[in-house]
Amino acid sequence: MVAARPRNGWFVWFSLIVALLLSVAPMPEFMQIGRPLWLALMLAYWSLAAPQRVGMTRVWLLGLAADVLYGTPLGQNALVLALVVFMLMSLHQRLRMFPVWQQSLVLLVVFGLTQLVQLWLNTLAGSRPPTLLFLFPALVSALLWPWVFTVMRLFSRRLNVY
Repeated sequence: MVAARPRNGWFVWFSLIVALLLSVAPMPEFMQIGRPLWLALMLAYWSLAAPQRVGMTRVWLLGLAADVLYGTPLGQNALVLALVVFMLMSLHQRLRMFPVWQQSLVLLVVFGLTQLVQLWLNTLAGSRPPTLLFLFPALVSALLWPWVFTVMRLFSRRLNVY
């Protein structure tokens, strides 16, 4: 049996770069608190749809790029994104069987846990938000999951990405 050669890998990189740019795109001030975790959403999609395409090296490099773009301590976002992908890879087989709305609930828990880790790291660095609004991006991202999943699945099937 001959192993299938990966196809259209450029689309995986393209979607991750777009997610990285969306995460730093300007938004109105009142919407900043609910900015979706775009990079985590894209990594969640690719770790469920094509887990062979998402490795920890790629995740770590994207996290370091996010650290540079956000101006956070080097390695903070890399650690959080690696945690997201690790949790999703460990739940990969179960999550693929769930309907999208149940996947959204699981992602709410995963993103919430990573936001708590992010809060802990910010507290260690000396800058922590005063309220529980730091969990709001996890909720917004979980609510966006069905649409992100549907759009990305449409593109990945059309481009035959595997």
